[in-house]
Amino acid sequence: MSQPRRTKIVLAVVGTLFAIPAIALILLLNYDWNRARPQLSASMGEAIGRPFAINGPLSLTWEKAGTITSAQNTNWRDFIPWPHLVAKDVHVGNPTTMAATTNDASRPNELASIGEISISLNPLALLDKTIAIPLLRFATPVINLRRTADGLNNWTLDNKNKVSPWELKVQRVAFSKGSIHLSDAIKHADITADVDTIDADPTYGVAWTLRGTYNGERITGAGKAGAVLSLRQQTAPFPIAANVKMGATSINIDGTLTKPTDLASLDMRLKVSGNSMARLFALTGLLLPETPHFSTEGHLLGTLNAQGSHWTYENFSGKVGSSDIGGSLDYQSRLPRGLLTGAVSSRRLQWSDMGPMIGADSNSSKAARGVAVAQPQGKVLPVERFKTERWTSIDADVTYHAEQIIRNKSLPISKLSTHLILKDGVIELSPLNFVVGGGTLVSNVTLDGSGRIDKDAIRAKLKATARHLKIKQLFPEFETLQASVGEINGDASLSATGNSVAGMLGSSNGEVKSLIDQGTVSKLLLEEMGLNVGSVVLTRLFGDKQIKLNCMASDFVVNKGVMQARTFIIDTDTAIVHVTGSIDLSQEQMNLALKPDSKGLRVFSLRAPLYLRGNFINPRVSVDKGVLAMRAGGAVLLAAVAPIAALIPLINTGPGASNECAQLLANARVKPLAPPPGTAMHAKPESAANRR
Repeated sequence: MSQPRRTKIVLAVVGTLFAIPAIALILLLNYDWNRARPQLSASMGEAIGRPFAINGPLSLTWEKAGTITSAQNTNWRDFIPWPHLVAKDVHVGNPTTMAATTNDASRPNELASIGEISISLNPLALLDKTIAIPLLRFATPVINLRRTADGLNNWTLDNKNKVSPWELKVQRVAFSKGSIHLSDAIKHADITADVDTIDADPTYGVAWTLRGTYNGERITGAGKAGAVLSLRQQTAPFPIAANVKMGATSINIDGTLTKPTDLASLDMRLKVSGNSMARLFALTGLLLPETPHFSTEGHLLGTLNAQGSHWTYENFSGKVGSSDIGGSLDYQSRLPRGLLTGAVSSRRLQWSDMGPMIGADSNSSKAARGVAVAQPQGKVLPVERFKTERWTSIDADVTYHAEQIIRNKSLPISKLSTHLILKDGVIELSPLNFVVGGGTLVSNVTLDGSGRIDKDAIRAKLKATARHLKIKQLFPEFETLQASVGEINGDASLSATGNSVAGMLGSSNGEVKSLIDQGTVSKLLLEEMGLNVGSVVLTRLFGDKQIKLNCMASDFVVNKGVMQARTFIIDTDTAIVHVTGSIDLSQEQMNLALKPDSKGLRVFSLRAPLYLRGNFINPRVSVDKGVLAMRAGGAVLLAAVAPIAALIPLINTGPGASNECAQLLANARVKPLAPPPGTAMHAKPESAANRR
């Protein structure tokens, strides 16, 4: 074969190879793609497992992916011309498994309607029955997301029940003006977001506003997001900024999201504020305590994979009421319940800020944090019900430490530490410790709200021990106390059933005992402590002056909410007072009798017994005018001997067996003798000096 002939053959082959794609390109550009709408709609519907229809014109253009968006090119494919199918008036239906009707007749029964879709196609992938879309752009979309009460939703592209030879792969999504509506019967949400494009912004491409209701609360908000959402690339962060308000709770986020289909990496600055942390349960599902108004700011990291979600709110700081707060919390989803762990601390904790945790705040405070039940008039113990139905939604292991607790300027308490463990509806505060007045208050609290034993109430247990609380350190601003070396020691062991503090104390059983030795007491001090009843009693017994307290020993047995005094003795420089009677925690009623025994011939020796009766808010102090107080050595020394032995352990923790309380209780254990026959049962007249 001659050289020219071979050359002609080669040129013919090469020309044919170039001519075929050229002819194909010409045919593609001039082909009436509207003919392909039925087949393309059917293939797309088969791939996504729901009805898909292109009702408007369908055309084909060739463009580089990077030319249709202002986003930075992050892929080599952005520089290659791809076929772009432009379809108008596109509709995507709901899965066939969902009901054919909606709750809102004004909204169409479909997932989405889009004014125009621009689809960048990879033509080579079609040979492998794969619809590969490097870029999917929506213009004027109207999206209706819906979830029914039985958990079915229309946004999950799941086609497990139908085997399709076609596979859909979307890499990136671009948005323009449109709206998204969410109707969720499980979360009781009805929310609409309006989306619009942003021009000349180097970071964000779309802006949105939010309105609607969530769990019965009005929700509003606004935010910005990137123009192109990458669904496949791990290295393309999607910027998000938002400010949302639900009721009185405000949430502000600013950060990035990578691989949104998997939430592979969520990295944001999070600010949260509201009337109570407990109101966050509806949004987060986390069991948080009732608090005053709060605000926090920190770093939020989140991941979501096949094993579940993992969230970390690290290095946050903020305010709860007048107290500061900071720390890190970590939440990890798992079966059967998620686990919240972390460490939280405060430098200064205002004592009143702890009131909402047990419902001990004012009615105005309750209204501010969204609690409907107000404290009834005439009731002191909090009646606000604990929401135990939430306790089984999560497990927790969190520590809390407060460096200083402030009640007011004159009564400081230093340091609180506790370890909270919540497991299967049972809360343990083990331990719950205070450093108070140079001593310690150590307690362990168990609250069983699981409902296994009593579905309508908490079964509670408390064990508390107070040791070496120094009186002069408890009240540093009282100069008259600074010479005192007295201590307070006490023990309490209680069990109860109820759904509020009032309910639990009103049904409690156990014992409470305390011992105070070598202190001083005055009406002024009691008023500063808020003990107005004690102030009235003290004035009746001793007058308005400073009284040296040698010892005060009390031992109460508690049965079904009634505290019965087994032993209650007060020893001062002027008299010994024996207290009998009971305190009803359920009815908030007191019925105590104070019988004084004078240590000298003073006007006090003529005083009759005092009776303290009435409710906690308005107690009445009265005098039994029909019975005069006995003189020193009379029959009413310490009445019938009570079980003093129960208080011996508290003596042993104090300064020693020779202290005033040891002597007082030793005397109390001796059976009192009746006066000899013929002894006068009335007091001698006072001298002029005594009257002065």
